[in-house]
Amino acid sequence: MSQIDDPRPYPQRTDVRRVGQSGLHLPLLSLGLWQNFGDDRPRETQREIITGAFDRGIFHFDLANNYGPPYGSAERNFGEILASDLAAHRDEILISTKAGWDMWPGHHGAGASRKHLITSLDRSLERLGVDNVDVFYTHRPDPRVPLEETARALDHIVRTGRAHYIGMSSYGADASRELAQLMRDLGTPITIHQPSYNMLNRWIETEGLLDVAADQGFGIIGFTALAQGMLTNKYLDGVPEGARGAGPSSFSNEVLTDELRDRLRALAAVAENRGQSLAQLALVWALRDARVSSLVIGSSRVSQLDENWRALEKLELSADEIAEIERILDGLDVNVDLWRGARQGGDVPLML
Repeated sequence: MSQIDDPRPYPQRTDVRRVGQSGLHLPLLSLGLWQNFGDDRPRETQREIITGAFDRGIFHFDLANNYGPPYGSAERNFGEILASDLAAHRDEILISTKAGWDMWPGHHGAGASRKHLITSLDRSLERLGVDNVDVFYTHRPDPRVPLEETARALDHIVRTGRAHYIGMSSYGADASRELAQLMRDLGTPITIHQPSYNMLNRWIETEGLLDVAADQGFGIIGFTALAQGMLTNKYLDGVPEGARGAGPSSFSNEVLTDELRDRLRALAAVAENRGQSLAQLALVWALRDARVSSLVIGSSRVSQLDENWRALEKLELSADEIAEIERILDGLDVNVDLWRGARQGGDVPLML
């Protein structure tokens, strides 16, 4: 019996979306382990967040080879928690990882060469303690490597059973189209693209990536939907001591001008009128386009995870609310996209 003729429908879940034209489905919110899951954080807190996410319906966990610190520790820590707490649910869980940023010394310790991508994934599988991942990403474009070589390596990774699906991250619209066409010709289509995307950073709209995704049939999973915390109530009155924006490894606090704070407070008022926090509104806004399959969220505690998950209780934005948000954002010229250099084929400071 074909799927079309099968009278048994798939369960209709409003917290899950299909990824492009593939058979892959993702929760609207996915848990990212970029920060808070290295060896500098208590293991029990990591366990509470990971198992708590799964209990709430977040079954996709997004990693990369160099998430930590130190590099590789987030994969290792997740793998140990998977084995101890979630092994019985492995078939229900989606695991993603990436390679492309700095990982080990030498000429092939980063980038998108066949050597780096395949070797890195093999080490990731060892740390995770699994035979394969569900999605493997080329983490950034590499101008030193022919795109054909990257495509052939990704195709090999799927054909050898190391990954079920292939993705890319931070590739510009033109490079995304070219890589997608190469992969289709090889018989292993690109399934998903992970770009930076939020109210303050709308490049996937203005530079055409959303249109490329629709044309090429891959989905979008956005990261930094909260602009590394700027789209929360934390920075409405400046940069509090100890906040991420006060440190050297994130956005410059010079970005938080009086004008931007005025706009953030106006957005917070829209959120309050909806009975939501600014963070919840930012997530709902980034999910307003069905071409966005999911958003990667971070969490340092379960209560933060709960706040983000509750955003899904009110996903609809009225035409008036969308118009008011556009009015608030109109003419905004804030370069908060720290990955712009990567998608333009250049280097940016590592792990900003």
